[in-house]
Amino acid sequence: MSSPEMDSGIWSNLPEELLERILSMLPLKTFMVLRSTCKHFKSLLFSPSFISKHSSNSSPFSSFLLLSHPQCYPHFPLYDSTLGAWRSFALSLSELLPWAAGSVSLLSISNGLLCFSLPSSSSFVVCNFLTKSWRMINFPTHPFDFELLTLVSTPDGYNIFMLSSGSSTKIRAFVYDSKVQSWRNFSGLETILSDNHHQEGVHFNGSLYFSTPEPFSIVCFDLKNCKWERPNIELPIELNFVRLVCDEGKGKMYLIGGIGRNGISKSMKIWELCEGKNWVEIVSVPEMMCRKIMAVCYHNYEHLYCFWHQGLICVCCYAWPEILYYKVSRRTWHWLPKSPSVPDRWVCGFRWFSFVPQLYASV
Repeated sequence: MSSPEMDSGIWSNLPEELLERILSMLPLKTFMVLRSTCKHFKSLLFSPSFISKHSSNSSPFSSFLLLSHPQCYPHFPLYDSTLGAWRSFALSLSELLPWAAGSVSLLSISNGLLCFSLPSSSSFVVCNFLTKSWRMINFPTHPFDFELLTLVSTPDGYNIFMLSSGSSTKIRAFVYDSKVQSWRNFSGLETILSDNHHQEGVHFNGSLYFSTPEPFSIVCFDLKNCKWERPNIELPIELNFVRLVCDEGKGKMYLIGGIGRNGISKSMKIWELCEGKNWVEIVSVPEMMCRKIMAVCYHNYEHLYCFWHQGLICVCCYAWPEILYYKVSRRTWHWLPKSPSVPDRWVCGFRWFSFVPQLYASV
């Protein structure tokens, strides 16, 4: 028996508050399709009342691990960490920025915003795939050259922090503030980070934290006061590499480090920063998993990078299509297998990001 036809007279008069509630339950793929069906839905989905109701940390959408790789470009495969499965759809850069799809590189993601570089025009593009909005940001100096970049997005706006030599040989820190739409440059401790450009800054208590190359130490840049600091935090001994991640929701910072001598890591451990002063060891990577991650990076620790994603501490390698991750709540280690979109024969260049879609993230 077929279902009776929907009475358009009834459904067209559905209260907008109830309709907003229904729309908030949609999965990401349906939401992205629905926004283009009619002007009424689009205006409702991006109305101030809808955005204000759903701009809290409890996002109605899934959270994703996003993969950037030359052999997948201009599409970005998505692993749904909420459902524990690869999604059948991917973010398509050619749909949002068709004019730039052949010349951009994904550099950083923060709270639903993505930052791409446009080397040919000495510019960056910050965009929100949910709202299909983007902004081009011109870099103030030429030639266009940078060592490190981190995007930090909050409900109040966003900053782009970068190290660049610009038109001189001196490394300087540049900060873009979306509230005033301008760049400022600063000098201080940035020269000691010039050889550590693979690692993004970790946003913690209003500052960006970085680990320096050997001799290892921690430095931070206060985004509000725009000044460098050296926290008095003693690091564990016999480290071969240091990576930082932060759970901003709970205000916790973690250190991932390789332990060994003569430049060879025999083990890998995680420490938690307690009371802002001491690193307390919480877990070691199981031996077989540690051997594998060290083997795939060929003990070239510059290829290793780490980030936080929705309760997971992720350890990745530019040359390997899998992620080793630690689930903090269960204290368990797991491997995330490679994306079905990656060919059996691949080249280096794997870059993973934490992607949590947000409606409120404005460009």
